[in-house]
Amino acid sequence: MQKVVETDQNVVNLVELTKWKRTLYTLAKDWRLYVLLIPMLAFLVCFKYLPIGGILTGFKWGDDNSLVYNTQWCGFYWLQNIFVGSNATLFWSAFRNTFVNSMYGLLIGFPIPIFLALLFSEIKNQGYRSFLQVAAYLPHFVSLVVVTTIITLWCEAPRGMLYQLMVKIGAAVDDKGDVFTTTLLRQPKFFRPIYQVSGVWEGAGYGSIVYFAAIIAISPTSYEAARIDGASKLQQIRYVTLPGMAPTLTIMLIMRIGQILNIGYEKIILLVNDKREAWETADVISTLVYRMSGKSGAEGVTPIPQVGIVADLFNAIIAMCLVLGANAISRRVSSTSLF
Repeated sequence: MQKVVETDQNVVNLVELTKWKRTLYTLAKDWRLYVLLIPMLAFLVCFKYLPIGGILTGFKWGDDNSLVYNTQWCGFYWLQNIFVGSNATLFWSAFRNTFVNSMYGLLIGFPIPIFLALLFSEIKNQGYRSFLQVAAYLPHFVSLVVVTTIITLWCEAPRGMLYQLMVKIGAAVDDKGDVFTTTLLRQPKFFRPIYQVSGVWEGAGYGSIVYFAAIIAISPTSYEAARIDGASKLQQIRYVTLPGMAPTLTIMLIMRIGQILNIGYEKIILLVNDKREAWETADVISTLVYRMSGKSGAEGVTPIPQVGIVADLFNAIIAMCLVLGANAISRRVSSTSLF
């Protein structure tokens, strides 16, 4: 027994002594793969890790980012400023708009790609299915500037297609009952529907690729067994397709929840432009950060970089908590989790 224990200890010692040798051997054998990692690592360092130092600006006086390491500390003054201070109204309005727009995007934008993938999987004609898939993917590859320009033209009065439709159904009227004589994008109540519908048009087709791949991976024998048992098409989708897609759906939902407070400012800035009236429902955290950074001073907002930095930091912390919470719930409820 003692000899067996000594032998095991010798093996462990030998493994520990040759650890670095084996690691270097693996690196030398697969050096080409590790070389391919260099551009990705450089991107992460330059654009993800180095900018983290800028967060310090949110806890210092002064508005010159170049003096981030030279100005004096102010503690949580700017956090207090956005929560209960002079910029609290702007921040909470942007936070509310971010949450509302994201929830609409989650409730509307998340199921539609799944529905599209189910439709594509039921089309048996390969050529027809390929044509529909390309048509659905195409809007994702159209320039955002082109998309926002088209939307702007559709909303313009009096010849815009969407404007004329709203006039005919009686929706393009103000509180007094008068018909709008300007673009629909100047009306706060129209911005969210326009933003959400255009977002679904842009991303639903491209987002269905992942779900369509998950459907294809389901074994055909499962469908054959369901048909033999007398299952209808809807029952096959319910008891075979959706359970087979469950791991993919769970992972994608966790990732979508992590991005629930992450709305890009580019599309909103292009749509709103100089239409100040629309900021009531259009202003989100990212646009507030952009305007507070001093890049755009035409909206009547006094640029304060620290306010934008701490607002974005608070947004990132909330997003991280949402991801961790959703992942923990998924791990407890099912066997699928992101990490």
